[in-house]
Amino acid sequence: MRVQALIRFLFVQYCIAAGVLLLIAPWNMLWERLLLQLPVGSLWDLASHSWLRGAVSGFGLVHLVWAFHDLETLLGTRKGHGESPPA
Repeated sequence: MRVQALIRFLFVQYCIAAGVLLLIAPWNMLWERLLLQLPVGSLWDLASHSWLRGAVSGFGLVHLVWAFHDLETLLGTRKGHGESPPA
């Protein structure tokens, strides 16, 4: 049981880190510097569109929601671990 809780906690940390990165990175100057390294010009045009940046940010939000849901589940199961079920 402790191994499962540790794995879930590590997964929550991953989701938070990935979510924050995916949420912020497309709107950062680093995104444009990375785009300049793409070999194909049309790929650069595609990656520089606002809708793609919004989609990446939305994927980051999905990661954050998933992380907080799993964290709530993890804390809820730990809190309710010692309680007896209602009759």
